Amino acid sequence: MSTDNPTPLSRSIGKAIANRRAIANLTQEQVAERLGIGQEAISRMERGVAIPTVARLAELADVYKCNLDQLLTEASDREDDQAKAILTIVGRLSNADRLLLIEWLKVFANRLLPSPTST
Repeated sequence: MSTDNPTPLSRSIGKAIANRRAIANLTQEQVAERLGIGQEAISRMERGVAIPTVARLAELADVYKCNLDQLLTEASDREDDQAKAILTIVGRLSNADRLLLIEWLKVFANRLLPSPTST
């Protein structure tokens, strides 16, 4: 499916596809070759201009050696899906790096919270 004006969802899916490709350390050309399609098709999916079918997403998941749901949860704006995506990212870190990230996240999240107003 193609769209002249990428939607937030198509851009999110494209970003997740590009992210998984980077994690797999593959180029767009390598992915295109494995799928038997042109490199421009991969580029269009990653930019959110073309929305891949479920079958194509499954093929991409196979190439990237991840679960299909990982591609979809990374593109979701649902809180529980975002938590799963964060878990996947954190899970690749060493214990020391996870602890460092958790401390940084606490500080950062506290800075983003609205300050209480005094009445």
